[in-house]
Amino acid sequence: QVRLVESGGGLVQPGGSVRLSCAASGPIFRINSMGWYRQAPGKERELVAVIDSGGTTNCADSVKGRLTISRDNTKNTISLQMNSLKSDDTAVYYCYAKILRLTSIPDYWGQGTQVTVSS
Repeated sequence: QVRLVESGGGLVQPGGSVRLSCAASGPIFRINSMGWYRQAPGKERELVAVIDSGGTTNCADSVKGRLTISRDNTKNTISLQMNSLKSDDTAVYYCYAKILRLTSIPDYWGQGTQVTVSS
């Protein structure tokens, strides 16, 4: 089966930075879109940033100017660095991928990694 495995996260001070990485493995021909979502307790999952198949990045207004996101299409990995972290960045961050398979293009999600911004 397809797996998305995240790394990174943890406790970060306000104004600090965090780097998240994700690697996809399994029956993959090509990943169309790949990126990150996040979810805080009691709230809906929301977009952080996603890179589509053409290399275009779509990111939330709340993180514009504070992040760097990149894909390695050969290794099926993606990384996200967020700077100037604020308390409302605290959430579980989920790796996301829309993967082209033989007969479908389903969505996949990682287990999630906790990012807590606190002094």
